[in-house]
Amino acid sequence: MAAVRTFQVTFDCADPEHLVRFWCEVLGYEPQGSENAVDPTGVGPRLYFQRVPEGKVVKNRVHLDVRVGSGLVGAERLATLQAERARLEALGATHFRTLLADDENESCIVMLDVEGNEFCLD
Repeated sequence: MAAVRTFQVTFDCADPEHLVRFWCEVLGYEPQGSENAVDPTGVGPRLYFQRVPEGKVVKNRVHLDVRVGSGLVGAERLATLQAERARLEALGATHFRTLLADDENESCIVMLDVEGNEFCLD
């Protein structure tokens, strides 16, 4: 069996410092310089924000699921997701769509960060 390796998640972006501040607020991370965000507990991966000249033009192929509703179901889960949505909108995030629970899946909310990258409140 292969050894588990550490990894970082890299975001291409126009303004690394702005995204560092945003994602630190979302995840409870701490800034490490102007291009990195780190988990103060050392458990989560480092986030690296890489300045690139081109803008985002298509849907992300990879996104983060911010797990705020774990273990909750129904109306309680949706209310928790909506409260987090409101908190993140105050930080500059944008609501993209809400996917309501069905026979197979619980509710989740698709959001856009301050540069339009998709992520989910799950």
